[in-house]
Amino acid sequence: MKVIDLFSGCGGMSLGFQNSGYNLIAAFDNWKPAIDVYRDNFSHPVIECDLGSEEAIEKIKEFDAEMIVGGPPCQDFSIAGPRDDNGKRANLTITFIDIIGEIKPEWMVMENVYNIERSRVLPEVLRKLNSFGYGVSYRVLDASFLGVPQARKRFFLVGHLDSNDNFLEEDLLSNHTLVPLTVREYMGDKLAFDYYYAHPRSYNRRAIFSVDEPSSTIRGVNRPMPKTYKKHPGDKTNVFPNLKSLTTKQRSLLQTFPEEFILNGTKTSLEQAIGNAVPVKMAEHVAFAIKKYIDRKKLIKS
Repeated sequence: MKVIDLFSGCGGMSLGFQNSGYNLIAAFDNWKPAIDVYRDNFSHPVIECDLGSEEAIEKIKEFDAEMIVGGPPCQDFSIAGPRDDNGKRANLTITFIDIIGEIKPEWMVMENVYNIERSRVLPEVLRKLNSFGYGVSYRVLDASFLGVPQARKRFFLVGHLDSNDNFLEEDLLSNHTLVPLTVREYMGDKLAFDYYYAHPRSYNRRAIFSVDEPSSTIRGVNRPMPKTYKKHPGDKTNVFPNLKSLTTKQRSLLQTFPEEFILNGTKTSLEQAIGNAVPVKMAEHVAFAIKKYIDRKKLIKS
């Protein structure tokens, strides 16, 4: 199946679908640092353009994709800052859906923060997709039960032309582990420490984590531990002065990018690109769920 990735970032969604046997033929984004990383790691074209433009629509049409996937920017729905359902990034979610309506691929997949379920945008997304002829399934998934050593909840929506709503529920909920994956279980002996500092959204949250639990959500910010840091009741150790933060590479591994994934760029841009990415193995889970559904339908027809 030929797939295009919109708002592709550095390629977490692309790599997950590619690993699952899909034919990634192009990616589109408008942020050069992420595009540069993407270009270093994939052989198909990645196109820098404003996805809200008519020019983008025409370029996307040229590829004649059977599936369009994407994670439009989601900060307006995020718990990390003030929410704004009418903000620019919320509008980019609608832009993504309007592109789907214009191109009409057989399949579409959208990823976003879980808080989109509480927004005024989601009902509009569902209404539009139904009007375009798509049946829709959506679910908030927890990455730590899907082969990702990270407590990261994300919203996934899958649309298929001429299907009923909720057609993929069973498959999206299959193949979860019974317990969350820990950093130590995933990283093995690659880490030479038991505890580390992960800069919190606010100091009302803990910042000291054990490798014997999933990591906190990998965000676009990675700072060293302040000398003035005061212990939080939830911190995992009392011995915390001078604890290290994870490196950029280690954070990419917790996003389940492979060891050989190339990371060239400034530290600030790489941290943001990694934090914004869809965890590779989370994308793989959704990709396999779709394949499972397709295979089952083929069996029924035969």
